[in-house]
Amino acid sequence: MSKKSRQCQLQHKYLCKPQISPQVIKKGMKVKDLVNEYSRAGAFNAGRLAEACKLYCHMLDEDATVGLTLSGAMTPTGMGGILITLMENGFVDFIVSTGANLYHDLHFALNLPIHQGDFRVDDTELYEAGIERIYDIFITDDLLLKTDKFIQDIARRNSTSEPISTADFHYILGKAVLTDTPSPQLSFVAQAAKYNVPVFVSSPGDSSIGMNLSYLKLQGESLIIDTDLDVLQSTAIVFNSKKNGVVSIGGGSPKNFYMQTQPTLAQILDINKGGHDYFIQITTDAPQWGGLSGATPTEAISWGKIRKEEVKNHVVIYSDATIAMPILAGYVISETKPRKKKYLYKQLPAYISELKKNVK
Repeated sequence: MSKKSRQCQLQHKYLCKPQISPQVIKKGMKVKDLVNEYSRAGAFNAGRLAEACKLYCHMLDEDATVGLTLSGAMTPTGMGGILITLMENGFVDFIVSTGANLYHDLHFALNLPIHQGDFRVDDTELYEAGIERIYDIFITDDLLLKTDKFIQDIARRNSTSEPISTADFHYILGKAVLTDTPSPQLSFVAQAAKYNVPVFVSSPGDSSIGMNLSYLKLQGESLIIDTDLDVLQSTAIVFNSKKNGVVSIGGGSPKNFYMQTQPTLAQILDINKGGHDYFIQITTDAPQWGGLSGATPTEAISWGKIRKEEVKNHVVIYSDATIAMPILAGYVISETKPRKKKYLYKQLPAYISELKKNVK
């Protein structure tokens, strides 16, 4: 092959996508219009966000079981409202979160105010005033203590010697929020219980909820959280689903907890499903530091966590989730009809039984 022919062949391979033209911003544009402009340019993380929007819609069209992982201080920013809308529409089937996101979600249901703040402050003065800072968000000692009391009261009422999973406990907690708080419609924990969306916490001791449960053990009243049950329940969900996809906000332990369900099946239980079908992540972490938060989906393929790519089945958006997630959710809500809810929490006993039957 001549140099010129080789050049033409390579150009045909790499210049197959549309040309980029200047983006058009118009008065009255909707979220989907903005995403379409991102898609027309296809450049940088706006391009990846547009790809993620279309991939999320495809996941739903394929009736994939959609997990959502949540790390970072997202609920204090108000992001819980987005999760509620996604659950209402049947677009999220189960959640893996940090405990802190669940704890701070409860403030809204209890009408305990979270205030806009500023990061350019004297933190010593905040300490003297009884104010805690999450970057540019302010909460108070009084708010924390009232939330602690609510958790302790619910745990005392449901004290049992029978071990339960974090999904079991958060279902109990969510049901209590629905009946015992002034504004349960503002809590994603409450709405998850309403729609039987399991909510797992991969590190249950690493939050104020875990701190309160440990305190009750000193009082002789306790709920025994068995994290092995979490592994089995989440793995059973993945095993019993025809297709699986995830929207991972941030990374950390919740991301890994979701991703490990496939190696649990293949490596430990000798049931190889070939990896998750779809993967979307919004992160600010880079891969070269070796941390899980920045680990790429192509790296996950090497572990059998994600299915080998045959069509475009994974996207990483390097962005602040408070910017990207509302756009992603807004696009999906506008472009996809609500789908039938899976009510997975109700299915967990049957799913565990089916998994047990298939263990070799």
